[in-house]
Amino acid sequence: MVFSVINCNLSIRGNYMKLVEISAKINAPIEKVWKFWNDTEHVKKWNKASPNWHTPHAENDLRENGGFNIIMEAKDKSFSFDFSGRYTKVICQKEIAFTLGDQRKVDIIFNDKGDHIEIIETFEAEQENPIEMQQKGWQSILNNFKKYVESH
Repeated sequence: MVFSVINCNLSIRGNYMKLVEISAKINAPIEKVWKFWNDTEHVKKWNKASPNWHTPHAENDLRENGGFNIIMEAKDKSFSFDFSGRYTKVICQKEIAFTLGDQRKVDIIFNDKGDHIEIIETFEAEQENPIEMQQKGWQSILNNFKKYVESH
């Protein structure tokens, strides 16, 4: 797993954004990794940062200009939020890019290394929470994905 923060001056928005990169190596074929990443029934089973959270609802229209909406919720129902956006790039079994509802950009690369798949996610950090907290949350979700794929 790799974690890095990249400073990036995005003049389009006129402010200073930080890009965060996380990664994981998945011991499974690309077809399985791609299916489990995008099939909403699988997403609902692995998409959580900790055991006290879950994903009760997921929609996914995986195509350029298609959208997605994932509801993440504390199991005690004390807090929930929608994670939604619009796809800007979809290259089957290779790359997914999207813009979140708050206009932050995310890029996900699926590198087929033969004996494993390397997933590299790069996202623009939001400004409400510390970067380390965001990195840990996104990395925890990616780690859950790895565990789920490798055990099914």
